[in-house]
Amino acid sequence: LSLDDGARVVALRSRAVGVLAGHGGMASVPLPVGEVWERLSGWGGRLSVAAVNGPLSTVISGDADAVAELVEGLVAEGVRARLIEVDYASHSSHVEEIREQLLSDLAGITPRPGVVPFFSTVTGGWLDTKNLDAEYWYRNLRETVEFGKATETLLADGFRFFVEVGPHPVLGVAVGESAEAAGVDAAVLGTLRRGEGGQEQVLRAVGRAWERGLDVDWSGVFPGARRVELPTYAFQRSRYWFDVPTTSWDVASAGLATTGHPLLGAVTPVADSDELLLSGRISLDTHPWLADHAVSGIVLFPGTAFLELALRAGAEAECPVVEELTLGSALALPAEGAVHLQLRVAAPDGDGRRRLSVFARTARDADAPWTEHATGTLAPRPAGDPAGLLSWPPSGAEPVDTGDLYERFAEAGHHYGPAFRGIRAAWLRGGEVFAEVVLPEPQHADAAGCVLHPALLDAALQTAALLPDQDGRARLPFSWNGVTGGITGATTLRVRLAADAPDSVTLHAHDLSGRQVLGVESLLLRPPAEGGSLSASAHADLLYRLDWIPATGPADSAPPSWGALGGAVPGAVSWQDLDALGAALGAGAALPEVIVAAVATADLPDAADRVRVTAHRGLALVQEWLADERFAGARLVLLTRDAVRTGPVDRPVDPAQAAL
Repeated sequence: LSLDDGARVVALRSRAVGVLAGHGGMASVPLPVGEVWERLSGWGGRLSVAAVNGPLSTVISGDADAVAELVEGLVAEGVRARLIEVDYASHSSHVEEIREQLLSDLAGITPRPGVVPFFSTVTGGWLDTKNLDAEYWYRNLRETVEFGKATETLLADGFRFFVEVGPHPVLGVAVGESAEAAGVDAAVLGTLRRGEGGQEQVLRAVGRAWERGLDVDWSGVFPGARRVELPTYAFQRSRYWFDVPTTSWDVASAGLATTGHPLLGAVTPVADSDELLLSGRISLDTHPWLADHAVSGIVLFPGTAFLELALRAGAEAECPVVEELTLGSALALPAEGAVHLQLRVAAPDGDGRRRLSVFARTARDADAPWTEHATGTLAPRPAGDPAGLLSWPPSGAEPVDTGDLYERFAEAGHHYGPAFRGIRAAWLRGGEVFAEVVLPEPQHADAAGCVLHPALLDAALQTAALLPDQDGRARLPFSWNGVTGGITGATTLRVRLAADAPDSVTLHAHDLSGRQVLGVESLLLRPPAEGGSLSASAHADLLYRLDWIPATGPADSAPPSWGALGGAVPGAVSWQDLDALGAALGAGAALPEVIVAAVATADLPDAADRVRVTAHRGLALVQEWLADERFAGARLVLLTRDAVRTGPVDRPVDPAQAAL
């Protein structure tokens, strides 16, 4: 049919059935049509089957009181029958009353051949659309709708995709029941849903059809798109990597010597002197275990790691004793990017001692001055062998519960991740604590290159919180004195830690064989607030915060005229949508200078879908605004709700609104 003829059929048939209004009714009955006919046999022709949509989907029609009485009886039996909200009985004998009127009204339509094949639910087969004349449209209104039989025939003919074109799925369930009864796997799709109209819903249906195997002509969906050749699979042994000269990453090519150390990558003697320079590059990407050491939410380079740097520098300079090491400003590690380390070991003095300085700066601040984080003195090893551990655990030591120790640390702002949670057992004896600490398996590879892995030594120092007269909070190393190493690469320690003064401890660590790993004559511990400030170069972002300043309009200008769309601004002059605004302008209304519109967050269960659909709605609104020349003299303002937080009492940010 032409568009005019199609409209004529809809309009004139609707007018004709008005004569039938108030006398009939219809109902949906979820029973097989055979059983329904049996129930209708006792009504003397007052009821008939109007439509058979599927194996368990039948519609009846007829006299209003008879329909209501039958439905009431079915419901009493537990059948979920329901009345359909119409007051006339189509597809029943009632329609015969308007036959002549309908044939006369539709006599002028001229059906023509269609492009899309047409399967009729009236005739139950394929139909040449030239036969869609007035008589056909009367039969379409009078006779039983054989939708279920049509579906069965199409399934038998091999059709496997059924698309219901309409504002909301009505017959999809019936089609699915027919497919299930036929033992056929068919895809049943709907174009729109109530409350979810628009292009995105149609595209979603197209996507589901493609997922089920339908050959979709994507050129209509993505005009201009084309297929491109992709690289072959990896197992085809074809390489697509750029060849980068190895010398760009080889420190030896720069005249430096490698160290094999996980934190320090290179060492070089300074020309014409006995000084040494050691350098390294660290980040949370290359050294992820460092992220497990955080204080007040900030990842800090551990104080034990500074000692490890000093011990390695001492080994390179043949001064393995860290006579003294004082930590200055703390080194905060950025979440992204790297930190460059540089250690300067001075020439030996008359006693063989060497001064040590530890510097750092972030890679992004390559032109900024270096920050000195630690200074100290390295000394040659004294004569004699370190004492071993005689017995374990020592006599008189009482076990102590450490089960909630890390929870207490966290409450105080010291957050230790898995790499730094090494305490396995502890004992107390007077002013001494004895402990067994273990380095987690993932860090063993790094431990092989260390004098003593910083995470393992840090776990040993954590036991200071168990000493008498302590508040159970972790403290950070501040000043080391008399540190002597032993065997290297340990992954398990037996530790003796004793208080020798307020906030000062001595420490001796041995391996399981009793051999010394580390000895510390004195270590001064301090709370983080007293142990040094954060490195400004490494954590400059902490100096800033996002703040909101109240904005005031210009005092000397008149406010613009404005209106709103929908309910964006309660009480304002408003129009339901842009179509309504356009109609008002066509009727002579003045266009305000500003139009305020709000895009509501899509009511969908998935957060990502809410963001995507809401953003698409906002984009569609803006595109429609820009495409209409009638709105060229005004500004469109999008009003968001919960898109940002301007203060601590605000509600959480709505990602969908933030996307606008």
